[in-house]
Amino acid sequence: MTATTAVFTARALLLDMDGTLVNSDAVVERIWRRWAARHGLDGDEVMRVVHGRQGHASMALLLPGRSHEENLAENARMLAEETADTDGVIPVPGAPEFLGSLRGLPHALVTSADAALATARMAAAGLPLPDVRVTAESVGASKPDPEGFLKGAAGLGVAPADCIVFEDSGAGIAAGRAAGMRVIGVGPRAADHAPDAVVRDLTQVRVETLEDGRLRLTVG
Repeated sequence: MTATTAVFTARALLLDMDGTLVNSDAVVERIWRRWAARHGLDGDEVMRVVHGRQGHASMALLLPGRSHEENLAENARMLAEETADTDGVIPVPGAPEFLGSLRGLPHALVTSADAALATARMAAAGLPLPDVRVTAESVGASKPDPEGFLKGAAGLGVAPADCIVFEDSGAGIAAGRAAGMRVIGVGPRAADHAPDAVVRDLTQVRVETLEDGRLRLTVG
């Protein structure tokens, strides 16, 4: 993947978790491939759908004939499984330093995980939780709906156009764009979805504070 070098300014940053701050691919693969096998679905096809979405939203796409209530019930069981399984959960390279550079600056976590899963994965990766968090319980619609990012901006008191989103998945990048925000893609999945810039990992992001309080990001 070729990284894009660019400079952005913003008032606040909105950060996805899985694939952006935390590498949880090992757990996601284990849990969802087991789910695929139980339902007689192709595991590779399932993995192409699930990244970035809430579990019940992925199930609705993969099992279109099943009721919303059944999807919610199975999603709750799978969230408990994922929360208990942190084997292989590690920080994305550069994530500790990146979050350290944001201490005291406007930023929020916007994740499709619920609060328990977000807490477990960030702790397993040794990363601090931002003070402002938008989790699955906070929204009525999953990414690619923009609701989560719009709530993150509102929680920080910043206009959507003044926010930059960090995302790894197609659903998340679409959500950020639908919210009227610029999007920096992180990792190989992001490169296929035309974010405003793409980096291999967070070692390629530098944050400075300008005199007027804006953030200047150099990426790539």
